[in-house]
Amino acid sequence: MTVTTRTVEYPADGLTMVGHLALPSGAGRRPAVLIGPEGTGLNDFQRRRADALAELGYVALAFDIHGGQYFTDPEQMLARCMPLLADPDRLRGIGHAALDVLCAEPRTAPDQIAAIGYGTGGAVGLELGRDGVELRAIATVNAVMTGRPGDAGRIRCPVWAGVGSEDPIQPHAQRAAFAAEMQDAGVDWRLVVYGGALHAFHHPPTNADGTVSTDGAYGHALVAGVGYHPRHAQRAWRDIVDLLAECLPVPD
Repeated sequence: MTVTTRTVEYPADGLTMVGHLALPSGAGRRPAVLIGPEGTGLNDFQRRRADALAELGYVALAFDIHGGQYFTDPEQMLARCMPLLADPDRLRGIGHAALDVLCAEPRTAPDQIAAIGYGTGGAVGLELGRDGVELRAIATVNAVMTGRPGDAGRIRCPVWAGVGSEDPIQPHAQRAAFAAEMQDAGVDWRLVVYGGALHAFHHPPTNADGTVSTDGAYGHALVAGVGYHPRHAQRAWRDIVDLLAECLPVPD
């Protein structure tokens, strides 16, 4: 399938966001997917995920969370992300802005949208669900974070979450709290724990500019507890694609 891509700019959180839109071949409306990046920001990994979903027949928007910035300094990343993660309204604002861009695309079927995300971008997808947005599915990796009490009752779609068993940033207590929140709200939820994996196990090593490293080495310092797990990265992606096939199938 031929995929067409373009850069889209739009305002959110007082910044000019720079997203990556990928369109499948054809002219009709298609199911669509929002793709949120981890705390370092949008890079080629999420852009390629958007392209891969477009190849499967989805309209896909890899959205921005930092106004075009990609953080290579962990302290700068945490200074930006921690206030965001502590403020559901800001996360929801970033998500709604991206959702508006996706819905404005003529190829998007506006009642057939899912959200997937990694880390901070996954938290954005969860907050859209907690805000009552009509999504078909939410999938997160490394984003098992609880929200405001009671808001999970507004989630109207299945939720899938993946986390590494050895992730010190998303420890067992945090996973248990997330599971309790989803269960108490009556959400159709799944939590997959990938044995031996650290935080951001899904993400291949990158260079300082965010491009994928060809020698397998990280090109910049990262927070402790981060590590790539190739097998589990592939498994998590298959799990997400299976969730989309179940909840948001692409028409023939």
